[in-house]
Amino acid sequence: MSAVLKILSAGPMLTVQDLGRPGLAAQGLSRGGAQDTLALWEAAALLGLSAPVAGIEMPGMGGRFTVTEKTRVALTGAPMRASLDGRPVPWHSALSLAPGEVLSVGGVSSGTTGYLTPGGGIASEPVLGSRATHLAVRIGALLTEAEALPLGKDRAASAPPQVLRVAPRFEGGQIRILPGPQTELFSPEQIRAFEAASFTRGPRSNRQAIQMMSEAEPLWHMASGGMASEPIQAGDIQITGDGTPFVLGAECQTIGGYPRIGSVHPEDMPKLVQAGAESPLSFRFADPAPLPTGAERLRALRRAITPLLRDPATIPDLLSYQLISGVTAGDDLERD
Repeated sequence: MSAVLKILSAGPMLTVQDLGRPGLAAQGLSRGGAQDTLALWEAAALLGLSAPVAGIEMPGMGGRFTVTEKTRVALTGAPMRASLDGRPVPWHSALSLAPGEVLSVGGVSSGTTGYLTPGGGIASEPVLGSRATHLAVRIGALLTEAEALPLGKDRAASAPPQVLRVAPRFEGGQIRILPGPQTELFSPEQIRAFEAASFTRGPRSNRQAIQMMSEAEPLWHMASGGMASEPIQAGDIQITGDGTPFVLGAECQTIGGYPRIGSVHPEDMPKLVQAGAESPLSFRFADPAPLPTGAERLRALRRAITPLLRDPATIPDLLSYQLISGVTAGDDLERD
């Protein structure tokens, strides 16, 4: 029997996510997948994998989890309060979870969405080449209490715990945007007004789009009358009829008719989706640049990984560790 991850309790919006289903927009299916894809790459680096695997996306709140076989879990994305059998554990880390131990994940301390990725990934049945839940088209469903998720084999289940130094991306900041096919429809004055404004995440935000709220007058507004619907994608910034910008999310529609002032730089989408309701955001147009390959991304992340130093007082099985190497008979100096 394969290993299983049991959900003892679940937050309100937990789903299984991987990198989604790219390339199906022509069939009417957006990519879907993790909102913060960088968090899955961070998990892959911590777990020593060659590519991201499916994990659990946890917006706002986590849950309580246990396993039937020893496996590692990586905790990435927005920092959340976490403990293992009541002992606090650090975020942005990979650690072993033994059968019977309970990993508890509470609410976010900053950012919006955390991720729990098992060492062998969640091995549910793929649909169209992905295990990602896509709520908008009813592929998969929200995870609930008492569910049991099959796990892939963790080939390094006993590897020592590690932590990852992450760049700040959980408090908002400046977001780079790239010009798109409709950017030139906006006047230079509208572009300057958009770049000068400060925004925060609005309440009408979900996996399909993130609402941008501002106290500035929406001088960037453009009437959409007579505009033909065109293909759209995650990251595009649509300006709705009242001048409110919406940044399209992982589960956006594939066709839209609102004018698009630009598109968020793919490398800055993790920062945008992790900005909480009070985190300030601003937008600046930037020049396109080559994106890192998966191998380049993993190499950079692995350089930021260090062993997790633990307090011996918090290690219940301390005597099972080899704490001293090179043991001798003790008479070395007498024999020299």
